Amino acid sequence: MNAIDLLKADHEKVKGILGQLSDSTERATKKRVELLDKLEMEITIHTRLEEEILYPAFKAAGSKEQDVMYYEAKEEHRTVDSLVLPDLKETDPGTPEFAGRVKVVKELLEHHIEEEEKEMFPQARKLLGKARLDELGEQMEAMKSACKKEWSASHMAA
Repeated sequence: MNAIDLLKADHEKVKGILGQLSDSTERATKKRVELLDKLEMEITIHTRLEEEILYPAFKAAGSKEQDVMYYEAKEEHRTVDSLVLPDLKETDPGTPEFAGRVKVVKELLEHHIEEEEKEMFPQARKLLGKARLDELGEQMEAMKSACKKEWSASHMAA
């Protein structure tokens, strides 16, 4: 699978989890905790794939315009990974505050996904070409598999 198709499939999975989280009620605390764990895993692994494989290739192949896009995307990742997601994880899933924070996470991620899919990915297709994207996709599949094993091992121990 090429890198962009793989990342788009991840985006759909994340949007699905966010939709379920948004639709959940304050009484469904167990479901909310499970969905939040799943969301955290998907986002953590997806971010690594982008930041360690696609983004550097995109930045290297591009010019100043791609540099700006690269840094903006990385900053959006940092905002979700370092600020918004940790706050959400510390919020009681049985409260209206949790629902409000889920809404903000959903809006941030949907904005990020839309920018990548409408701006960055089409440029990456042009700059990198099919063969390079296929090669990056193979690297991503291998990394994703390894990350999921690591994640499972570290969360089984916890």
